[in-house]
Amino acid sequence: MLDLNIPATTSTPCIRTDTARGVLHMSGDSYPENAFEFFQPVLDWVQAYLGDSSLPLQLDIGLLYLNTSSIRIMMDIFDSAEEAFVAGRDIRLVWHYQPENERVAELAEEFSEDCSFPFEIMAYTG
Repeated sequence: MLDLNIPATTSTPCIRTDTARGVLHMSGDSYPENAFEFFQPVLDWVQAYLGDSSLPLQLDIGLLYLNTSSIRIMMDIFDSAEEAFVAGRDIRLVWHYQPENERVAELAEEFSEDCSFPFEIMAYTG
């Protein structure tokens, strides 16, 4: 299984995966022209990782802005994680946000309400 290392642009987030450690990291702004096309490798990685092993998965999210299409993709990722968690998989999510960005903190809170796996919302410090 190949890891992803997608550098950030002005409209797309940095995305890195670490299959050996079971980590998916996303940070930056997310308003790609075609979110479904941009995020397809991420969706494929999540599905493959959850299907190919029983190891824990940690989602490390630091998205600063998400457009509607990106929110939809995040919901798809979280739905896959939730399904795996309900089936007994160790899933954990940490969402980092900037304290002055209340909109993203509220969005993360809304996402967390739909997830039963551990979902921590943390303000960046320093």
